[in-house]
Order: sequence, then C-alpha cells, then structure tokens
Amino acid sequence: MSSDNRPIVAELGRPETPQETADRKAASSQRYRASKTVKNLLWAFGASLVIAVFLVLLATRPDTTTLKPVDVTQTALEAAPSLGATPAVPDLDGWVANAARLEASSDGVTSWYVGLLTAEGRFIAVRQGVDANPTWLAQQLDGARATGERSAGGVVWQEYDRRANDPTGIRSYSLVATIDSSTIVLFGTAGDTEFTQLATSVAESLKRGK
Repeated sequence: MSSDNRPIVAELGRPETPQETADRKAASSQRYRASKTVKNLLWAFGASLVIAVFLVLLATRPDTTTLKPVDVTQTALEAAPSLGATPAVPDLDGWVANAARLEASSDGVTSWYVGLLTAEGRFIAVRQGVDANPTWLAQQLDGARATGERSAGGVVWQEYDRRANDPTGIRSYSLVATIDSSTIVLFGTAGDTEFTQLATSVAESLKRGK
C-alpha cells in the first residue's frame, strides 16, 4: 500500500493516477455497454426468428374451411334458375368437392364452378358456361390452343395439353366440350385417367338432367 493509501496496480508497479482510474472505469463501462448491446441484439434476433417461424407455419397450415365437403347437389338445385341450364353434378367414389358456386364473368357469361379433389388428392375443376362466347372460352384456357381430342361419356372433348411447359399449373391440362347450351371446361393437375372419369361423369350428369 502506498503512502497515500492508494493500492498499487500490479501492471503498473505503482498506484493509479486519478486520470488512469477514470480511464479504466470508462473502459470497463464501455465494455459492459457493448456486452449488453450484443446480448440485446442476439435476443432480438432470436425473437425475430421465432416470430418468422411461427408466421411461416401459420401461412402453410391447411385452411380447413376449404377442405370441408360441399353439398354440390343441393347447391346445384339452388343455382339452376340463375344459370339457365342444368348444372353438372359429377359423382365419383372417393372424390370430394370443396367448392360449388355460380360465377359471372366480365362479358356477362354466367357459369357454374365445382372444385374437386380426386381420390388421389389431386385438384381438378369443372366450369360450365351457358351460352358462352369465344372470349369467355379463351379466358378459361388462358390462350391455350387445342392439342388433340378424346371421347368420354359419349362426347368428344378437345384437349389442351401444356404439361410439357407447365407441369404443375392448374391449367396445364384442360378438356372442353359443348353439350347443348353449355360449354364445359375441365382443368387441373390430375392425371389422364382422372380427367376421363370426370368428363364421363359430367356428360352423364347433364344427360340425366335433360
């Protein structure tokens, strides 16, 4: 201990001067603040990461309201007067309808829409336009051109196959047929067999409704 009762600092071999003491305390305070800042940043980053993960999980969680089966038959009965024709009501074992509604396009064509999940869980839909015009049909096909045809349910359907260029798009494959006053457009991500099954069921449904 020095004569002025100040402790000797080992690194210096003597007591600190008042300035050195002030500098040491200032440096210590700065280190403490820096440590707190780093901890706060890490905490904020962790909290942000947790929130981001939560939001992603929330966004990707299936919307159960869209998976509830829809009573297509009852909805079709209610829609028929406004549609002006018999709405197609496909009936396929193991398939689930998750949407059924009337729709009106900007050019005045009223249409009937049914969204379906096949037994394999693939999406496929029916859109039935009454007294449809070429503009309406072009809109449904997003400008695609016919690539062939197939017969299903006693009806010849035009094929619009874009799966080579757009394998996952909901309009990568479509079938179109005219039955009486209705233009029927089938589209989705299902396979050929499922499209044939739906086309057959739709055609049979409209024939029964005559």
